[in-house]
Amino acid sequence: MNEVKLSKRLETVAKYIPKNAVLADIGSDHAYLPCYALLNGLAKRAIAGEITDGPFNSAKNQVERLELSDLISVRKGDGLEVVKPGEADTVTIAGMGGALITSILEHGKGKLSGVKRLVLQPNIHAYHIREWLYQENYELIGEEILEEDGKFYEVLAAGPGDKARPYQGVDFEIGLLTGPFLSKEKNAVFIKKWSKELSHLEGISRGLEKAAPTAENKLKHEDVLKRIKQLKEVLERG
Repeated sequence: MNEVKLSKRLETVAKYIPKNAVLADIGSDHAYLPCYALLNGLAKRAIAGEITDGPFNSAKNQVERLELSDLISVRKGDGLEVVKPGEADTVTIAGMGGALITSILEHGKGKLSGVKRLVLQPNIHAYHIREWLYQENYELIGEEILEEDGKFYEVLAAGPGDKARPYQGVDFEIGLLTGPFLSKEKNAVFIKKWSKELSHLEGISRGLEKAAPTAENKLKHEDVLKRIKQLKEVLERG
């Protein structure tokens, strides 16, 4: 049988695809994830969306090579415009910055009717996504953090529900920044990531102490000190 091997990062995304999903994978990168989902019985049908010719053709070739053209529709378009409302029940967006993923979700809000699961994997700035999910009344139902090839990745899964539930018993701002589930679990990868970020911020703080005492630098320093305090609170909490 034809196989698709996923990176650790995409394998983690795949874990959150519900059984028998109708999947829309936006920014599909050779359609690896939809092909894997079909071949491993996670999804029954899929859409692979790409915005530029090169990745679109790569995805199309991969789907044809694996003889999955009847089950995976490869479409060219910007973000969620490749999906019709109600067509998919699961949406995955992986391998982009948190701000870009948020922008795709915001611009494609009308296409999310009937979607029961969002699985989102930002390379950076996951807090943008958590803020958007909260504002749009999605409940965060799972989070994972992993390290691969020297980089840290977070995977967020969400669906319609009680947006406040995951933040119960967690400082809301810290939950948005570091993840309500992740900050409770505090595994080794979480501690490594945020310890590095803390050291980075402490370096910025030292630089700002020596900088010209302008109003802008003062505000910047206050923000940095606030973030340092938050991270210390998370990392030192038992």
